[in-house]
Amino acid sequence: MSNAVVHADGHGHAHATHHSALQHHFDTMAQQKEAAVVGMWVFLVTEILFFGGLFAAYMVYRIWYFDAFAEASRSLSLFWGGLNTAVLIGSSLTMAMAVRSAQTNKRTATVNWLVLTMILGAVFLGVKVIEYADKFEHHHVPGYNFQWASHEAPAAGAPSTLLGAGEHAPATEGAAAAEGHRELSLNADQLQLTTQIYFSLYFTMTGLHALHMIVGIGIMLVITWMAWKGKFDDQYYTPVEMAGLYWHFVDIVWIFLFPLLYLVERHV
Repeated sequence: MSNAVVHADGHGHAHATHHSALQHHFDTMAQQKEAAVVGMWVFLVTEILFFGGLFAAYMVYRIWYFDAFAEASRSLSLFWGGLNTAVLIGSSLTMAMAVRSAQTNKRTATVNWLVLTMILGAVFLGVKVIEYADKFEHHHVPGYNFQWASHEAPAAGAPSTLLGAGEHAPATEGAAAAEGHRELSLNADQLQLTTQIYFSLYFTMTGLHALHMIVGIGIMLVITWMAWKGKFDDQYYTPVEMAGLYWHFVDIVWIFLFPLLYLVERHV
C-alpha cells in the first residue's frame, strides 16, 4: 500500500503530500531514486577496479606458468564448480523476481523471493566450504605444508622395470636415465612453486568473492525485514533494486571466475 497521503484544502482541491520515504534533501521520489542508482553504479565501478586487478594478475601468471596453472586447475572439481554456477544463475532469477514483486506492491512475494535468494546464496557458500576442505585435506593450501605431487620419478640409478630378469642397463643408458630423473625432479620442484601461485590466486579470488556473498546475504536480511514490515510499495522499492544490482554484480564475477579457474586445458 502506498504511503502517500491525500488531503483536501479548503476549496475542495486534493493535494498529495510527500511519500514518507522521501528524504528532505530530495524534491521527488524520482530524483531520490536517480541519486541512489548513480551512487550504486559508482560503488560497483570501484568493485570492478578491485577485482580487475586480481584478474590482471591472474592472466599474467597464467601466461608465464600456463602448464602449472593447467595442471592445478584440473585438480578442481567440475561438479562443484558447475553446481555453484547453476546456483548463482538461479539466485539472479529469484533476485529479479523479488525486485519485480516489490515494483508491483506484492509484499509476500517479495519476502519469499528474497528468502529463496538467500537460501541459494547459502548453498553456494556451503559448496565452497566443501571445496576448501578438500584443498586442506590434499595440502593444496599455499604455505609451509603445501604439497603438489606431479609425477613420481624413480630413484636415480634404479633399474628400469622394462628390463628382463638378470639384465642390466648399459652405462650410457644409466647415465641418460639418471639425467632424465634429475630433469623430472627439477620439473617437480618448479611445479611445487608455480602451482602455489595458482592456488594463492584461487583462494584470494574465490575467498573475496565468498566474502562479497556473505555481505550480500547480510544486506538481504535487512531488505527482507524491511519488506516484511511493509516498507516498500509501487512508489518506493529502491533498496530492493539496489540490492539486486549488487547481487547481480557478485554473480557476474563468478561467471568470470568459473571458466578462468576451473576450465584451464580441461580437454587434455
